[in-house]
Amino acid sequence: MNLGRCSGILLHVTSLPGRFGIGDFGPESRHFVDFLSDAKQKLWCLLPLGPTGPQNSPYECRSAFAGNPLLISPEQLVAQGYLSNKALRSAPRFPASRVEFAAVRVYKESLLKQAFREFSETRDYQKFERAHSSWLDQFALFMSLREANQGVAWTRFDPKIKAAPDSIRYHKFVQYEFFRQWQSLRKYCAQRNVSIMGDLPFYLEHDSADVWSHPEIFDLDSNGESRTVGGVPPDYFSRSGQRWGTPTYRWDKLKDTGYKWWVDRFRAATEMMDLLRLDHFRGFEAFWSIPATHSTARKGRWVKGPGARLFEAAQKKLGSLPFVAENLGIITPDVEALRRRFALPGMAVLQFGFGDDGSNRPNSYVQELVCFTGTHDNDTTCGWWRALQRSARESRRSADAATLNRVHCYLQKNGHEIHWSMMQSVLTSVANIAIIPMQDVLGLGSKARMNLPGTPKGNWRWRLQKEHLKETVLRRLRDLTKVSGR
Repeated sequence: MNLGRCSGILLHVTSLPGRFGIGDFGPESRHFVDFLSDAKQKLWCLLPLGPTGPQNSPYECRSAFAGNPLLISPEQLVAQGYLSNKALRSAPRFPASRVEFAAVRVYKESLLKQAFREFSETRDYQKFERAHSSWLDQFALFMSLREANQGVAWTRFDPKIKAAPDSIRYHKFVQYEFFRQWQSLRKYCAQRNVSIMGDLPFYLEHDSADVWSHPEIFDLDSNGESRTVGGVPPDYFSRSGQRWGTPTYRWDKLKDTGYKWWVDRFRAATEMMDLLRLDHFRGFEAFWSIPATHSTARKGRWVKGPGARLFEAAQKKLGSLPFVAENLGIITPDVEALRRRFALPGMAVLQFGFGDDGSNRPNSYVQELVCFTGTHDNDTTCGWWRALQRSARESRRSADAATLNRVHCYLQKNGHEIHWSMMQSVLTSVANIAIIPMQDVLGLGSKARMNLPGTPKGNWRWRLQKEHLKETVLRRLRDLTKVSGR
């Protein structure tokens, strides 16, 4: 997909405002699309939309194909006739500035079960069920067995306990409604000339439908437990590395199938999105394999991935590959050769562009690039800047003090409204696509940070509030976008 020279905003659906405790596919999602369109933004950049595991991370999902039930809009359930308006009047008073996942899950599950009682199969539903049967049947069975087994991991399922047919049907209904609402929102985006840039996680949660139903393609022991888990060695984000705890792949077994599971996954994702960011792209060339018995990522090792063979198989089945390679971190010439072979644009993050080697600054950008001021894993620009200032005050000879000086020199600014200076830098660069987190558009500090890598709890909770979307912000963003030729 060729979008030409354009820009967009990074904001996950969960971060939208609304009265049900979490952003969803309801009216506020359309209001945000209107904001994007009016501000001349052509891309809405999202995090993965799959059903999340115990830490609520969109990068650790219970399915490679299913959608997150928490994103289903109660108002849309009313519009479909499943619920009455009265059913929504007793909604708890959720915090407006953060997601309380446990409370939201209890409330939304109760609404979905009410809606299911009013549901009857239609031709549209039957068409959906047939079209998605390759993953839907196993996912619904897995979720039903989890419920019947009181939520324990699948390796501890009691073989005597069977899934209730009505429970299986309920989970299929939830997925039907998720995809129905998503396609409606996507159609609205298209009407407003806003494309969707999605995100595909490299790994899956161990306690997921795919690992349960396809154990042969994951590195598991005879009891179904992970032998090795994914992560990255010590890096910018963590001195001990990151141990994600997700099972690694048996690429030899996947090769025997022509990489069918991955090709199916690519197909499903590209049918949902206009453009797709491949998270942890370097894992396709080589991945950091950590013995599951180790508590940190320090003693892992690099193991070769499928490389070009996987993308050749995908290209043969799917044709063009509308992918963006997340090529951040420890990137080798082999990783870059793989990316270039399939003409996938890479990424640049401006916060990483002020090291002493002079690389990754906008003056070195190329057109085939997606540049960000920061990503979901970074601090907000204002939070990052204030942290540099604090560190520099403590030690004028520190690395942070040197970074601070380089930012001053490059931007020729004193730091006032640093977020707008950084936004101007990426928007006026030659990179075809520039993406700005919504927190940076608003100039918010570290409290609005989405994720702190290596910290398992307290992430993914930040929410936009209606009063943030001021006309003055929209107008300023629109003017900067237009003058930047986007």
